[in-house]
Amino acid sequence: MPERRSLAAISPAVALGPLDGRYRKDVAVLVDHLSEAALNRERVHVEVEWLIHLTDHQVVPGARRLSDDEKSQLRALVSDFDENAIEALAVIERETVHDVKAVEYYIKNTLTALGADDLTELVHFACTSEDINNLSYALNIKGAVQQVWLPAAKSLVADIARMADENRNASMLSRTHGQPASPTTLGKELAVLAHRLGRQIRRIEAAEFLGKINGATGTFGAHLAAVPDADWPSIAQDYVEGLGLAYNPLTTQIESHDWQAELYADVSRFNRILHNLATDVWTYISLGYFAQVRGQGTVGSSTMPHKVNPIRFENAEANLEISCSLFDTLAATLVTSRLQRDLTDSSSQRNIGIAFGHSLLALSNVQRGLAGLDVNPGALESDLDSNWEVLGEPIQSAMRAASVAGVPGMENPYERLKELTRGRRVDQSSLVEFVRGLGLPEDVEERIAAMTPASYTGIAARLVDVVT
Repeated sequence: MPERRSLAAISPAVALGPLDGRYRKDVAVLVDHLSEAALNRERVHVEVEWLIHLTDHQVVPGARRLSDDEKSQLRALVSDFDENAIEALAVIERETVHDVKAVEYYIKNTLTALGADDLTELVHFACTSEDINNLSYALNIKGAVQQVWLPAAKSLVADIARMADENRNASMLSRTHGQPASPTTLGKELAVLAHRLGRQIRRIEAAEFLGKINGATGTFGAHLAAVPDADWPSIAQDYVEGLGLAYNPLTTQIESHDWQAELYADVSRFNRILHNLATDVWTYISLGYFAQVRGQGTVGSSTMPHKVNPIRFENAEANLEISCSLFDTLAATLVTSRLQRDLTDSSSQRNIGIAFGHSLLALSNVQRGLAGLDVNPGALESDLDSNWEVLGEPIQSAMRAASVAGVPGMENPYERLKELTRGRRVDQSSLVEFVRGLGLPEDVEERIAAMTPASYTGIAARLVDVVT
């Protein structure tokens, strides 16, 4: 065979993974928060604000305050961060072989260009790299969750709740253990899923994003050695909270990442509930309860022209499983650090964007999949009409109540209905004949005899109000 040209040599670079290739348009918004470039931009932000905090509060004796113009130009390093900044940092890092040190030198070079050489040694003052990294990750993750993931999740849940409301009265056969069971409504079943997802959203909305800036082993040792009279814990707390984060007062070299584990567990739980929705809707499509007709210009099968496959839900399943695997690994590994520091968290955290990316992609697929569905009332009705035996439950329950009230002839209600219905099809006429021969009080007899599988849904329609 002839030698093949290397795809790795093509420019612009060919993506190795699907999130940066096939699915980029669905997840590109996360680049602003969870990419390597976003991490470097946030590092610049954290370093600049620490410098401003130290000088504004005259923490280090002899250090002057930055002028308003100097502050503006330093903060512009963050607001104007672009491809030139990315390249400038890359050039420095090739020399330092250290990403945070490259950020420090990048800011120092800017101070020199501003004629502020007298303040260069306050850049990264008393900091270890993890002081900068933990704050940068916390800010980026907070932005990704609050500005990207949560709005997408809320939009999807709102769509599910809307579908639940529209179908609150659409009677549907339940299937417990895959077998015909007491009827419900399609709307109520969708409302259950919307309610479950909504609970997880509220947990995620309440998440804490913690940060610290206390030095190489969390003792404020360098801080105190340089400026012994400063109240460093208070200075650190004011600074961290000023960034919009919660302050962690007690750490080793690293912020302990427990808050990340908590957050990822909640997002994983949301993912798994959404996976449950995807598999249920897939099954309803298979049963014919939903027709996939709207906006379907796609090819379902390369050989079977009639097919419209539920690909959105299958795609979502796969991406939710990948997302959960990554989040589970992150949650399990990030809470452990050997003694005062090891670097396993450094490599692990570089996958946070991938975990959120697969979850976000799944949200998009489920939302688009639901938008392409139409309820098929005929299929719902046909299924109900083929399973009159599900009315065995209300009949035997009415007999139990009548027995308690002293009505004679109501013995062994469960067993009698079991004999009538188990393992056989029962039609309306035979059930009505059975009911009318029981000797129930007249009002009860008429109510039960008039019941149909479609009408036996309890307060299912009303329960949808919980999510609407």
